[in-house]
Amino acid sequence: MTPQQIERIQSLPQYQALIRQKTRLNWSLTVAMLVVYYGFVLLIAFSPATLGQSLAGGVTSVGMLIGVGIILFSLTLTGIYVRRSNQHLDPLNEQVKQECGQ
Repeated sequence: MTPQQIERIQSLPQYQALIRQKTRLNWSLTVAMLVVYYGFVLLIAFSPATLGQSLAGGVTSVGMLIGVGIILFSLTLTGIYVRRSNQHLDPLNEQVKQECGQ
């Protein structure tokens, strides 16, 4: 691609909307995951006894339950990304490609 083509694509309103929405989505999901993960790390650092407590007297601890919850949360975030991408980002991407004639 020539610099003129790149500049033309970057000036398209659909491209700018695509970049804006993608950036907002990426940052919001990243912040959500970091808050959950570092919250877990801080809980380990400042209250390890809480995580070591047994659930209903069995061998499963609160920490294991929270760990599984974090894994499920990350899978949920992945699902949110895929859904938002399919519903909002992919159509904008197609508009940009059609506008450029590709």
